[in-house]
Amino acid sequence: MGLRDRRQDRRDERQEDRQEFGVGGSAVHYQMREKLVSIGDDFWIETDRGERAFKVNGKALRVRSTLVFEDPQGNEVAKIQDRPVRVREVMEVESPDGSTMATIKKAMITPLRERFSIATASGVELEAQGNLVDHEYEISNGRDKVAEVSKKWFRVRDTYGVEIEPGQDPILILTATVAIDMMTHD
Repeated sequence: MGLRDRRQDRRDERQEDRQEFGVGGSAVHYQMREKLVSIGDDFWIETDRGERAFKVNGKALRVRSTLVFEDPQGNEVAKIQDRPVRVREVMEVESPDGSTMATIKKAMITPLRERFSIATASGVELEAQGNLVDHEYEISNGRDKVAEVSKKWFRVRDTYGVEIEPGQDPILILTATVAIDMMTHD
């Protein structure tokens, strides 16, 4: 493959990203609050239209911190468990039946940018990379971006957005985003 072909491939990829992500794209947008996680507090994740999508119920249970995600009707859809006994920072996302949906781990070595790995129960490996502290990063499954986290869509202080590619599991991406927020803003 020549240099000209690689450049054309990159242009095509950027064009596809613009069709899905950004203003007018087909990606689903969610509004989050910065440092939204405080054990004992509840908060809502809303769509960009202001509709309540998921309630996050912060509970302190014995040794570990737990966040329970509920749909607008109050049904549990996922739970984040902090595993404080591990050497590296690790959080698990569990389904309502207690099975592990995903494990989020902070990368040990981060040369230029922060990085987290998201191992899903279905075997899909995702990676969050970018400026995680400032909520400016992408989640990808290798080469393809599946979600973008950014403050640029909102003018409201302490608010950031999560833009999810159509066809992706929003609860998986949103729980991973909250877990990353918790691990980077202790």
